[in-house]
Amino acid sequence: MEELVGLCEGSSGNPVALRELWGPCPRLRRGIRGGLEWLKQKLFRVGEDWYFLMTLGVLMALISYAMNFALGRVVRGSGIPELKTILSGVVLENYLDIKNFGAKVVGLSCTLATDSTLFLGKVGPFVHLSVMIAAYLGRVRTKTIGEAENKSKQNEMLVAGAAVGVATVFAAPFSGILFCIEVMSSHFSVWDYWRGFFAATCGAFMFRLLAVFNSEQETITSLYKTSFPVDVPFDLPEIFFFVLLGAICGVASCAYLYCQRTFLAFTKTNKLISKLMATSKPLYAALATTVLASITYPPGVGRFMASRLSMREHLDTLFDNHSWALLTRNSSPPWPAEPDPQHLWWEWYHPRFTIFGTLAFFLVMKFWMLILATTIPMPAGYFLPIFIIGAAIGRLLGEALSVAFPEGIVAGGVINPIMPGGYALAGAAAFSGAVTHSISTALLAFELTGQIVHALPVLMAVLAANAIAQSCQPSFYDGTIMVKKLPYLPWIRGRPINSHRVIVEHFMRRAISTLARDAALEQVVKVLTSTDEAEYPLVESTESQLLVGIVKRAQLVQALQAEAPARASGQQRCLQDILAGGCPMEPVTLTLSPETSLHQAHNLFELLNLQSLYVTSKGRAVGYVSWVELKKAISALTNPPAAK
Repeated sequence: MEELVGLCEGSSGNPVALRELWGPCPRLRRGIRGGLEWLKQKLFRVGEDWYFLMTLGVLMALISYAMNFALGRVVRGSGIPELKTILSGVVLENYLDIKNFGAKVVGLSCTLATDSTLFLGKVGPFVHLSVMIAAYLGRVRTKTIGEAENKSKQNEMLVAGAAVGVATVFAAPFSGILFCIEVMSSHFSVWDYWRGFFAATCGAFMFRLLAVFNSEQETITSLYKTSFPVDVPFDLPEIFFFVLLGAICGVASCAYLYCQRTFLAFTKTNKLISKLMATSKPLYAALATTVLASITYPPGVGRFMASRLSMREHLDTLFDNHSWALLTRNSSPPWPAEPDPQHLWWEWYHPRFTIFGTLAFFLVMKFWMLILATTIPMPAGYFLPIFIIGAAIGRLLGEALSVAFPEGIVAGGVINPIMPGGYALAGAAAFSGAVTHSISTALLAFELTGQIVHALPVLMAVLAANAIAQSCQPSFYDGTIMVKKLPYLPWIRGRPINSHRVIVEHFMRRAISTLARDAALEQVVKVLTSTDEAEYPLVESTESQLLVGIVKRAQLVQALQAEAPARASGQQRCLQDILAGGCPMEPVTLTLSPETSLHQAHNLFELLNLQSLYVTSKGRAVGYVSWVELKKAISALTNPPAAK
């Protein structure tokens, strides 16, 4: 049915729809429409394309600013070092804010999309994401049940979140919780163990179950399946070579940790790079990515370092049982135009290079390329690249032994061939364990492959590598904490610095501002205005100086503001009146003695995640010790001043 039309009163004769005529306020609507038509004619007089071009520029500027804003928020807290600092009792603003979650996911997705080009993983950022969600769920739980905020409960959720982050990346709940224990904190509560284990098991199970639902696997299996022989996986004389491999990985890890920490510090101190990082993080990321992508370009230098393989395929091939050097001794496999899924190990062979050449070139190039990649201001994990480098070191030694003993090592009259894949597994666990100062990487290697036949040699290699690395260099995460100047307590256990001989009296801060119960309010106000302490020790009286509690500055200021009318009327009131009126006072549950050793004080701070403690002698407040005083005392022992 055609729409009915008519003529508007006072119109020029143009017909309009009757629905338009009968609508409410027809004259007002006609006036608004006419005004818009006039504005359109005036604005588009210069051409409507200019306005669309302006809109394009504004939109792209907003997107660019949003990218810079998101990048800046993510980079300032994007890994395990920051989480380790938080678990020690330090509060890092916005690090666990759920608002960063989206930016973190987008940034990590971009990083993972580059795969072996940048050669970066996702363990650290995924731990960050997991802890973000754990902190958010903890707050939701607190509000739901109406419970007051409990710091110990928050830490329990954070520890469980860290374990889940590792477990869901590798589908390894056992090593996930153990790695969390070793890396995240110096002391671990047994109460947190089963809670973290439960969450990690749920996460790992769901991670592998999704692979079954997605038809990637027929059933729940390990992430990197191997087929090492179970009967005789290695001969007894090979134990020596596994220990040697651990020593090599330990020395290599010391070189890597030193170079990585030095270069990261260089980027912080160099004027050009630091200015570029402060003003144009995307530009620095683009430049570094261009350099790495140019080197790994497969038709170029990348053909000599298996750059066409993904990081997963790197591990799959390095764990191969067969000796590539023996397979290519009499015949040279073709270098295919595209990777052959049935013979991915061919990517490690090139007619111009031998197997040893490609493995050695891969190690040399990835050594410095990974150091450069760690400075890119994007969310990225560094554990998986280190794990692959260790596997390449072990594979190189395994291939050399297979050539030196082509028939295998004779033990007890039985000859068993050398399996380079077993050495690759041991090298991966040893090098990654040495870099992170952890033993749980041995268990991670077994969970990743689903086989435990190399348990003894892998564990011995990891122990040997850790013995060298821990005696020479701080771990990767501790080194990053030092370079970023995050709050931390230096490690003193096992270091020959005679920390038992130094007592608190030697390094405590003696000048402390105390508040006496009988102090007049004018004196209290004078102390508040002359100092900026967050809390003040409350003593019984000015004469006795007996420590009875702690008063927070913010609560004391609020109470004084409420007392302003009484003070204005001339009433003489003291601090005891404010305390009795409702100003909260916290009891002192733990103090230090002047005779307490530095070693004992350090252990207390680490065990209880403390930030400061007061020093008392016979109940009297005589001093104050915080992280600042502890770090200065430890620094004086490790770097004593030169004798004059």
